[in-house]
Amino acid sequence: MGNAKNYDYLIIGGGIMGLTIGFELRKKYPEKTIAIIEKEEDVAMHASGRNSGVLHAGFYYTSSSLKAKFTVDGNRIMKAFCYENGIHVNECHKVVVASDASELEALYELERRGKQNGVDIKLIDEEELYKIEPNSRTYKHALYSPTTASVDPIEVCQKIKEILISKNVDFFFNNKYIKKENEYVMTNQNTFKVGFLINAAGLYADVIARDYGYSKDRIIIPFKGIYLKYSGSDMPISTNIYPVPNLLNPFLGVHYTVTSHNHVKIGPTSIPAFWRENYDGFSNFKLNEFLQITYYEAILFITNAFNFRKLAINEIKKYNRKHFVSLAKKLTKKVDEDLFNDWLRPGIRAQLLNKKTRELEMDFVVEGDSKSLHLLNAVSPAFTCSFSLAKFLVDEKISS
Repeated sequence: MGNAKNYDYLIIGGGIMGLTIGFELRKKYPEKTIAIIEKEEDVAMHASGRNSGVLHAGFYYTSSSLKAKFTVDGNRIMKAFCYENGIHVNECHKVVVASDASELEALYELERRGKQNGVDIKLIDEEELYKIEPNSRTYKHALYSPTTASVDPIEVCQKIKEILISKNVDFFFNNKYIKKENEYVMTNQNTFKVGFLINAAGLYADVIARDYGYSKDRIIIPFKGIYLKYSGSDMPISTNIYPVPNLLNPFLGVHYTVTSHNHVKIGPTSIPAFWRENYDGFSNFKLNEFLQITYYEAILFITNAFNFRKLAINEIKKYNRKHFVSLAKKLTKKVDEDLFNDWLRPGIRAQLLNKKTRELEMDFVVEGDSKSLHLLNAVSPAFTCSFSLAKFLVDEKISS
């Protein structure tokens, strides 16, 4: 294919993982040719630009997980990158509160996980909690996380793009992956001859991976996350307030987030979506995706795998604003619920499902060989982990 563009490394996906992998590749291999292809007109158009921007501390995850391995360092490295590049970091911290006695054991388990993972975490009583966040409420104990912070994810992604362009990493926007043929990758606009392919395609990572013989027993099931923004001129809280999550699924429950710009929002939802980019109405509707995804969601609903039926029903209820706000109100003493009235643009979580076990994958999943790497299930806290995870992948999983 004489008109093919030739690259040592081709990265599919201009989200945070594609960008940080490009960043780490360029650091390690200054002379190699690197390109990033992205089907949209710019970076961070999907999950990476629609997430909360929270830099997590790393206490949710079991010590044996990849999430635990990379969150603590990822938090530190991302903050350092932001400070070095003039990107504001809101060091707003975080508390996790219990609603009643039944949640205390899970709270203590989070403390144990945090300490095993090397996280700066402290179990505090009600008096200590109210000094940190006077408007929060808990039952007997809470967890305090001083390293949790917030940044603007789009600003971060744009800065990495700017740095990569200055270091001769080529970007091809509006280039949608179509297929592969041997060492060639075809998009709707170009043909690339590829030494090593990195698939960081988010919602479509599993589809591309199957072209390379991977992700055979897994499929991405999309979940829609929506936040409600507080429109008042005051700050009802100054610290992120989270509930004790259900440790059997990967969602953290409705919580208060303080953004990098000192806005307060509640969310997100985890509503099962019916196609991969099911953001609003019938935009981006694809019949084949709808049929495939609703087929698996129907199986999960009928079999009630990982209590999916209750999860789906409870999440759909959150489309009702008053109900949604009532869930957040349990975490605080006083808020004006009428001022949580601004629905922010939704994001889609590209959550991987194991088709054989009918369980959601709780950890990052990476597959590949000497010619390609496929980053599957790059869900929260992937943004926090991104630099740390990317360095590991470049050093250990990506062939030179």
